[in-house]
Amino acid sequence: MQPIIRAEDLTKVYHTGKIEVPALRNVSFSIEAGEFVSIVGPSGSGKSTLFYLLGGLTRATSGKVEIGGVDFAALDDAERTKMRRSKIGFVFQKFNLLPTLTARDNIEIAYEISGRREPLNSGYLSQLTDMLGITGRLDHRPSEMSGGEQQRVAIARAMVTHPAIVLADEPTGNLDSKNSEAVLAMLLRSNRELKQTVLMITHNPEAAAIGDRILQMRDGEIVGIEAGSGKAGASREAVI
Repeated sequence: MQPIIRAEDLTKVYHTGKIEVPALRNVSFSIEAGEFVSIVGPSGSGKSTLFYLLGGLTRATSGKVEIGGVDFAALDDAERTKMRRSKIGFVFQKFNLLPTLTARDNIEIAYEISGRREPLNSGYLSQLTDMLGITGRLDHRPSEMSGGEQQRVAIARAMVTHPAIVLADEPTGNLDSKNSEAVLAMLLRSNRELKQTVLMITHNPEAAAIGDRILQMRDGEIVGIEAGSGKAGASREAVI
């Protein structure tokens, strides 16, 4: 079976004047459809650069990223945008909600700009917001919600288009332990119940442990792969 995500000899070099700063060095791995994979490493290990490359948000210096067998590098900007909107949902550490819109509008606008022709299924939206525990907050603006509620709205926004892949970059980085545990549990449910492939970037090895596999990064390279638990931590301390 063809992997849903494949990175091959992925290299990214930034330039500061005449100085080359390598962020990724010949990174190769693949992820099967339906997996939950965590990528863990200290600051400066290349995690966020990898996130942006896998999401088609920036281009590699060399190597390639394939999503469902399609090479991002072979696409022009319009095609890359279409691929992102149709295949990938993004969850960021900073919630990036539009402050003047309600939670409902923040979710629905993501569906509208995805280019789908069929209207949003209200039953699916209800299922999604119920699962995330935000049904009662849909008419509130971000300033009227807690950080945990805003992050769950951001997760709903990422999932509302039924993306095959959810990319999450430090999704618990701005949350307390209770909300961190809830967000990790929701990402796990999206993987198990909605059958979405989840790739989560984190600096926290305890949070990473909920994945099926954990890729360990250091200095722009993958230095180890280990099995995760495949389930959210039973105790709150497991995800602090």
